Amino acid sequence: MEFTTRPATLDDAHPIYELMAAAEVSWHGQAEVVPDSVAADLRRPLIDLALDTLVVEAPGGELAGWAWVHDGKRSQAGVHPAYRGHGLGPRLLDWIEARSRAVGSEWVAQAVDDADKAGTKLLRTRGAEVLATNWLLERPAAVESRELPDGVRLDAYDPERAQEAHELIGTAFSAFQSRRKSFEEWSELTVLRSTFLPAATTFAYVGDELAGVVIALDGEEGYVEQLAVSSDHRGRGIARAMLDRTSAEFARLGRDTIILWTHSGTGALAMYEHLGLRARRSTTVHRLTF
Repeated sequence: MEFTTRPATLDDAHPIYELMAAAEVSWHGQAEVVPDSVAADLRRPLIDLALDTLVVEAPGGELAGWAWVHDGKRSQAGVHPAYRGHGLGPRLLDWIEARSRAVGSEWVAQAVDDADKAGTKLLRTRGAEVLATNWLLERPAAVESRELPDGVRLDAYDPERAQEAHELIGTAFSAFQSRRKSFEEWSELTVLRSTFLPAATTFAYVGDELAGVVIALDGEEGYVEQLAVSSDHRGRGIARAMLDRTSAEFARLGRDTIILWTHSGTGALAMYEHLGLRARRSTTVHRLTF
């Protein structure tokens, strides 16, 4: 079978999303990827679509595979289940390595679903090392009425406080992220997305100070994109209170479940388990050194 390749365009965002959803269904029986996630990724400021993306098309024009490289150090790739077994995985990985080398990087990291045995084997065969584990956590979406922590007030998203939310999240995530996102980049990946839910997003205040943020997105399930509490106000039950409010809003929208990702570098798994979330599945972050 003859496959052709070309750079991706923004018009490819939905077909790539469908490819990712089909892969998740093949591994787990359901799709969990948020519909506009690919479009958000392709708009990242450090991705040049002409140089940093690749799509593979089957003879009939169907999307068979895709990949992108961000800043030479982070990559993502996928093959449609209908086109597995045609050597597209190694071909995409070759392209990822070549692109990373071209921008002067000495390594590239990629997360692979732990159910993707072929992808895991490919990376390990190339000598990739394990960096971290990501867990997709879930809990039922339900309307719960709990007493708020003393002095804490919850409300929906306030665009006038968006800059503060970005700063709070950036500070909270700085311990485990190598690069801090600008407000513009953060906005493109969160509050400017088509799936962003202002009413289900939760801001927590202590007095007039923004103390915590939950960013909510919509999909087949309620999706928590980010959750952060200011270091000055941790240990007061603010994370639980925000998650309960967002969960209630998801339930009112008819979503039965809320989901969110966390990874081993954050050390937050035990905290989320304490809040009633349980691991549904996992991915492993591999680093390939050149």
